Amino acid sequence: MIQRIYIDTSVIGGLFDIEFSGDTKAFFDRVENGELKVVYSEITNDELMEAPDKVKNFLKRLPLKQKEFVEITPEAVNLADTYIREKVVGKTSRADCIHIALATIYKVDILVSWNFKHIVNITRIRGYNSVNLKLGHQTLEIRTPKEI
Repeated sequence: MIQRIYIDTSVIGGLFDIEFSGDTKAFFDRVENGELKVVYSEITNDELMEAPDKVKNFLKRLPLKQKEFVEITPEAVNLADTYIREKVVGKTSRADCIHIALATIYKVDILVSWNFKHIVNITRIRGYNSVNLKLGHQTLEIRTPKEI
């Protein structure tokens, strides 16, 4: 079975960043080869609206069968707000919390990100998963594209 990998905007931006481009390209090569399916959301699309055209248009070039769009649900928004209330991160990180909540609610296999401050950070991962477990959700694997 193909793994469903939730991506945030930093992963797409990583393609065009010298430090992250090699590992990010290898990740997306696996997507294009049919080995992985990327999951993304409206929040990803909203964040991409502010990006340069080459970043903004990247998702459009991926094969349709290798990507899955998920809707923001009230349940996901509530979970994201719970992460903030539980002080996993501050209020300014609400968009990051929505990414985490969507990945949790839609039961993806892994969330990937290059956001080391608010997402791919052991303290934050433990916080998100603590809230998830307390509320009866699955724990979420959070990694960088390099680890995939």
